[in-house]
Amino acid sequence: MIAMHADGLTRRGALALAAGAFSITLVNPARATPEKMKAVIDAFTGGKKITEGRVKFDITLLVENGNSVPLSVQVDSPMSAQDHVTRIGIFNEKNPLPEVAVFNLTPRCGRAQVASRMRLNDSQMVTAIAEMSDGTYWSATSEVIVTLPACVEE
Repeated sequence: MIAMHADGLTRRGALALAAGAFSITLVNPARATPEKMKAVIDAFTGGKKITEGRVKFDITLLVENGNSVPLSVQVDSPMSAQDHVTRIGIFNEKNPLPEVAVFNLTPRCGRAQVASRMRLNDSQMVTAIAEMSDGTYWSATSEVIVTLPACVEE
């Protein structure tokens, strides 16, 4: 309740109104866009062609709570000195930052496989891209539906 004097608002009441008005303007969360995601992916690949395949992207397609979404990426590679995965990148189109993670691998890893958790701001496309030692890029994309988004600052 805001205190009122006969001649108007008290100083405390005016400050409460100003703080309330200010908080209302901050409700709009920051988000990336598909265009920003494409720009980040182009920076990751150096603008090179990305071929779909060789990447197995395991992420739940219907997520009840976007605060902690498990994912794993496995790439078909012998992981030998001559043929191995050098990097795996995870990207999304609507979180505040489109680059979720980049994992660096060497042949000593033995397997081209990574696992993690991420927050999802909304239903969106999530992409995993693997960079191979021969300079080629392979990918898999999944559309994830999120019923309770994360990354919302209120």
